[in-house]
Amino acid sequence: MDAVPVAVDPVLNISAYLFTPISDREQLRTTLLARADAAGLRGTVLLAPEGINMFLAGGADELRGFLDALREDARFAALEAKESWSATQPFRKMLVKLKNEIIRMDHPTIRPAAGRAPAVPPLTLKRWLDQGHDDEGREVVLLDTRNAFEVSYGTFSKALDWKIDKFTEFPDAVRRNRAALEGRTVVSFCTGGIRCEKAALFMQDEGLDGVLQLEGGILKYFEEVGGDHYDGDCFVFDDREALTPTLDVWEQQTRREPRRSALAG
Repeated sequence: MDAVPVAVDPVLNISAYLFTPISDREQLRTTLLARADAAGLRGTVLLAPEGINMFLAGGADELRGFLDALREDARFAALEAKESWSATQPFRKMLVKLKNEIIRMDHPTIRPAAGRAPAVPPLTLKRWLDQGHDDEGREVVLLDTRNAFEVSYGTFSKALDWKIDKFTEFPDAVRRNRAALEGRTVVSFCTGGIRCEKAALFMQDEGLDGVLQLEGGILKYFEEVGGDHYDGDCFVFDDREALTPTLDVWEQQTRREPRRSALAG
Protein backbone atom coordinates (compact mmCIF):
# COMPACT_ATOMS: atom_id res chain seq x y z
CA MET A 1 0.00 0.00 0.00
CA ASP A 2 1.10 3.54 -0.68
CA ALA A 3 2.13 5.52 2.34
CA VAL A 4 -0.39 8.07 3.51
CA PRO A 5 1.14 11.58 3.49
CA VAL A 6 1.51 13.07 6.92
CA ALA A 7 0.07 16.58 7.21
CA VAL A 8 2.59 19.15 8.34
CA ASP A 9 1.33 21.94 10.55
CA PRO A 10 2.17 25.34 9.07
CA VAL A 11 4.54 27.60 10.94
CA LEU A 12 3.15 30.85 12.35
CA ASN A 13 5.32 33.91 11.72
CA ILE A 14 4.84 37.18 13.60
CA SER A 15 6.38 40.62 13.47
CA ALA A 16 5.75 43.01 16.34
CA TYR A 17 7.21 46.09 17.94
CA LEU A 18 6.30 48.56 20.63
CA PHE A 19 7.96 51.76 21.76
CA THR A 20 7.90 51.58 25.56
CA PRO A 21 10.61 52.42 28.13
CA ILE A 22 12.67 49.39 29.20
CA SER A 23 15.12 49.75 32.08
CA ASP A 24 15.76 46.08 32.87
CA ARG A 25 16.94 44.83 29.49
CA GLU A 26 19.51 42.33 30.79
CA GLN A 27 17.02 40.60 33.08
CA LEU A 28 14.28 40.72 30.43
CA ARG A 29 16.64 39.22 27.86
CA THR A 30 17.23 36.18 30.07
CA THR A 31 13.51 35.76 30.74
CA LEU A 32 12.42 36.04 27.09
CA LEU A 33 15.16 33.74 25.82
CA ALA A 34 14.19 31.04 28.32
CA ARG A 35 10.49 31.35 27.42
CA ALA A 36 11.19 31.26 23.68
CA ASP A 37 13.48 28.24 23.97
CA ALA A 38 10.91 26.40 26.09
CA ALA A 39 8.24 27.10 23.45
CA GLY A 40 10.46 25.96 20.58
CA LEU A 41 10.47 29.37 18.93
CA ARG A 42 13.10 30.82 16.63
CA GLY A 43 13.78 34.33 15.44
CA THR A 44 15.13 37.57 16.83
CA VAL A 45 14.04 39.91 19.60
CA LEU A 46 15.68 43.34 19.99
CA LEU A 47 15.52 45.12 23.34
CA ALA A 48 16.48 48.79 23.67
CA PRO A 49 15.75 51.52 26.20
CA GLU A 50 13.10 52.80 23.75
CA GLY A 51 11.23 49.51 23.29
CA ILE A 52 11.03 46.02 21.75
CA ASN A 53 11.14 44.73 18.16
CA MET A 54 10.70 41.07 17.18
CA PHE A 55 10.36 38.64 14.31
CA LEU A 56 9.50 35.14 15.55
CA ALA A 57 8.22 31.84 14.17
CA GLY A 58 6.98 28.58 15.64
CA GLY A 59 3.86 26.60 16.50
CA ALA A 60 0.75 28.77 16.60
CA ASP A 61 -0.28 27.93 20.16
CA GLU A 62 3.25 28.25 21.49
CA LEU A 63 3.92 31.57 19.76
CA ARG A 64 0.60 33.13 20.72
CA GLY A 65 1.16 31.91 24.27
CA PHE A 66 4.57 33.58 24.31
CA LEU A 67 2.97 36.87 23.25
CA ASP A 68 0.17 36.53 25.81
CA ALA A 69 2.73 36.04 28.58
CA LEU A 70 4.67 39.07 27.39
CA ARG A 71 1.51 41.22 27.42
CA GLU A 72 0.96 40.36 31.09
CA ASP A 73 3.77 42.85 31.70
CA ALA A 74 1.99 46.24 31.69
CA ARG A 75 4.73 47.75 29.53
CA PHE A 76 3.83 45.40 26.67
CA ALA A 77 0.05 45.19 27.11
CA ALA A 78 -0.51 47.19 23.89
CA LEU A 79 1.78 44.98 21.78
CA GLU A 80 0.14 43.93 18.50
CA ALA A 81 1.51 41.28 16.15
CA LYS A 82 1.11 40.86 12.42
CA GLU A 83 0.72 37.20 11.43
CA SER A 84 1.65 35.21 8.35
CA TRP A 85 2.32 31.53 7.64
CA SER A 86 5.02 29.38 6.10
CA ALA A 87 5.45 25.67 5.44
CA THR A 88 8.87 25.59 7.14
CA GLN A 89 10.71 27.40 9.94
CA PRO A 90 12.32 30.50 8.34
CA PHE A 91 14.79 31.18 11.17
CA ARG A 92 17.89 29.19 12.10
CA LYS A 93 18.17 30.06 15.79
CA MET A 94 16.64 32.04 18.65
CA LEU A 95 18.34 35.32 19.57
CA VAL A 96 17.55 38.10 22.03
CA LYS A 97 19.83 41.10 21.49
CA LEU A 98 20.41 44.32 23.40
CA LYS A 99 20.58 47.47 21.26
CA ASN A 100 20.73 51.22 21.80
CA GLU A 101 17.71 51.66 19.49
CA ILE A 102 15.27 49.06 18.15
CA ILE A 103 15.68 50.80 14.81
CA ARG A 104 18.74 53.01 14.51
CA MET A 105 18.16 56.63 13.53
CA ASP A 106 20.81 58.42 15.61
CA HIS A 107 18.36 61.16 16.65
CA PRO A 108 17.88 60.81 20.43
CA THR A 109 15.28 63.61 20.50
CA ILE A 110 12.89 61.36 18.55
CA ARG A 111 11.17 59.37 21.29
CA PRO A 112 8.09 57.47 20.10
CA ALA A 113 7.43 56.13 23.60
CA ALA A 114 6.59 59.71 24.65
CA GLY A 115 3.83 59.95 22.03
CA ARG A 116 3.01 58.28 18.74
CA ALA A 117 2.77 60.03 15.41
CA PRO A 118 -0.74 60.14 13.92
CA ALA A 119 -1.51 57.04 11.87
CA VAL A 120 -3.80 56.21 8.96
CA PRO A 121 -5.41 52.73 8.86
CA PRO A 122 -4.84 50.64 5.71
CA LEU A 123 -8.47 50.75 4.60
CA THR A 124 -8.56 54.53 4.89
CA LEU A 125 -5.35 54.85 2.89
CA LYS A 126 -6.83 52.64 0.16
CA ARG A 127 -9.89 54.89 0.00
CA TRP A 128 -7.70 57.98 -0.28
CA LEU A 129 -5.68 56.40 -3.07
CA ASP A 130 -8.87 55.31 -4.85
CA GLN A 131 -10.27 58.85 -4.76
CA GLY A 132 -6.95 60.61 -5.40
CA HIS A 133 -6.87 62.74 -2.23
CA ASP A 134 -7.47 62.61 1.52
CA ASP A 135 -10.78 63.50 3.17
CA GLU A 136 -9.85 67.19 3.20
CA GLY A 137 -9.04 67.20 -0.49
CA ARG A 138 -5.27 67.35 0.00
CA GLU A 139 -2.89 65.51 -2.29
CA VAL A 140 -1.53 62.32 -0.69
CA VAL A 141 2.20 61.59 -1.00
CA LEU A 142 3.42 58.12 -0.08
CA LEU A 143 6.98 58.07 1.30
CA ASP A 144 8.93 54.79 1.41
CA THR A 145 11.29 54.84 4.42
CA ARG A 146 12.99 51.51 3.60
CA ASN A 147 16.37 51.06 1.94
CA ALA A 148 16.77 50.80 -1.81
CA PHE A 149 17.38 47.03 -1.70
CA GLU A 150 14.03 46.41 -0.02
CA VAL A 151 12.23 48.81 -2.34
CA SER A 152 13.52 46.84 -5.33
CA TYR A 153 11.16 43.98 -4.38
CA GLY A 154 8.09 46.22 -4.48
CA THR A 155 6.50 49.42 -3.23
CA PHE A 156 3.33 51.49 -3.52
CA SER A 157 2.55 52.98 -6.92
CA LYS A 158 4.06 56.46 -7.31
CA ALA A 159 5.66 56.34 -3.85
CA LEU A 160 8.66 58.55 -3.20
CA ASP A 161 11.84 56.47 -3.00
CA TRP A 162 14.95 58.39 -2.00
CA LYS A 163 17.16 55.31 -2.48
CA ILE A 164 18.74 55.42 0.94
CA ASP A 165 21.03 52.57 1.97
CA LYS A 166 20.25 52.71 5.69
CA PHE A 167 17.71 54.40 7.91
CA THR A 168 20.25 56.76 9.46
CA GLU A 169 20.32 58.51 6.06
CA PHE A 170 16.61 59.33 6.23
CA PRO A 171 16.86 62.66 8.15
CA ASP A 172 19.26 64.18 5.62
CA ALA A 173 17.06 62.89 2.78
CA VAL A 174 14.06 64.71 4.29
CA ARG A 175 15.98 67.97 4.44
CA ARG A 176 17.14 67.62 0.83
CA ASN A 177 13.65 66.80 -0.44
CA ARG A 178 11.49 68.95 1.82
CA ALA A 179 9.83 70.75 -1.10
CA ALA A 180 8.26 67.48 -2.30
CA LEU A 181 6.46 67.11 1.05
CA GLU A 182 5.27 70.61 1.94
CA GLY A 183 1.58 71.33 1.59
CA ARG A 184 0.66 67.66 1.11
CA THR A 185 -0.57 64.83 3.30
CA VAL A 186 2.52 62.67 3.69
CA VAL A 187 2.03 59.00 4.58
CA SER A 188 5.31 57.33 5.56
CA PHE A 189 5.44 53.55 5.33
CA CYS A 190 7.81 50.60 5.87
CA THR A 191 7.58 46.84 6.34
CA GLY A 192 5.88 46.62 9.74
CA GLY A 193 5.54 50.18 11.02
CA ILE A 194 8.62 50.79 13.13
CA ARG A 195 10.63 52.92 10.72
CA CYS A 196 7.69 54.92 9.42
CA GLU A 197 6.70 55.76 13.02
CA LYS A 198 10.10 57.28 13.73
CA ALA A 199 10.12 58.88 10.28
CA ALA A 200 6.77 60.60 10.87
CA LEU A 201 7.91 61.96 14.23
CA PHE A 202 11.13 63.27 12.70
CA MET A 203 9.23 65.06 9.92
CA GLN A 204 6.90 66.59 12.49
CA ASP A 205 9.96 67.73 14.45
CA GLU A 206 11.21 69.38 11.25
CA GLY A 207 8.03 71.44 11.09
CA LEU A 208 6.18 69.55 8.34
CA ASP A 209 2.39 69.50 8.67
CA GLY A 210 0.02 66.70 7.66
CA VAL A 211 2.49 63.88 8.31
CA LEU A 212 1.11 60.41 9.06
CA GLN A 213 2.39 56.86 9.32
CA LEU A 214 0.74 53.82 7.74
CA GLU A 215 -0.64 51.85 10.67
CA GLY A 216 1.11 48.47 10.77
CA GLY A 217 3.15 49.12 7.64
CA ILE A 218 3.01 47.17 4.39
CA LEU A 219 2.29 43.83 6.07
CA LYS A 220 -0.82 45.18 7.78
CA TYR A 221 -1.91 46.74 4.48
CA PHE A 222 -1.51 43.36 2.77
CA GLU A 223 -3.52 41.71 5.56
CA GLU A 224 -6.44 44.17 5.40
CA VAL A 225 -6.39 45.38 1.79
CA GLY A 226 -4.24 43.10 -0.37
CA GLY A 227 -2.25 44.44 -3.29
CA ASP A 228 -4.37 47.41 -4.41
CA HIS A 229 -2.08 50.34 -5.31
CA TYR A 230 1.00 48.20 -4.57
CA ASP A 231 3.44 46.95 -7.19
CA GLY A 232 5.47 43.80 -6.47
CA ASP A 233 6.17 42.05 -3.16
CA CYS A 234 7.51 42.95 0.28
CA PHE A 235 10.99 41.96 1.45
CA VAL A 236 11.07 40.41 4.93
CA PHE A 237 14.00 39.73 7.23
CA ASP A 238 14.03 35.94 7.30
CA ASP A 239 14.55 32.95 5.00
CA ARG A 240 11.21 33.50 3.26
CA GLU A 241 12.91 36.51 1.61
CA ALA A 242 9.68 38.25 0.54
CA LEU A 243 5.89 38.01 0.84
CA THR A 244 3.28 38.60 -1.82
CA PRO A 245 0.24 40.86 -1.21
CA THR A 246 -1.69 37.70 -0.22
CA LEU A 247 0.98 37.09 2.47
CA ASP A 248 2.24 34.00 0.64
CA VAL A 249 5.96 33.27 0.33
CA TRP A 250 7.50 34.91 -2.72
CA GLU A 251 8.81 32.35 -5.20
CA GLN A 252 11.21 32.86 -8.09
CA GLN A 253 13.70 30.53 -9.72
CA THR A 254 16.58 32.97 -9.53
CA ARG A 255 16.55 34.23 -5.98
CA ARG A 256 18.32 37.38 -4.90
CA GLU A 257 20.91 37.47 -2.15
CA PRO A 258 19.23 39.36 0.71
CA ARG A 259 21.03 41.50 3.27
CA ARG A 260 20.07 40.47 6.78
CA SER A 261 22.50 42.62 8.72
CA ALA A 262 19.79 44.18 10.89
CA LEU A 263 16.27 43.52 12.04
CA ALA A 264 13.89 46.17 10.82
CA GLY A 265 10.22 46.81 10.40
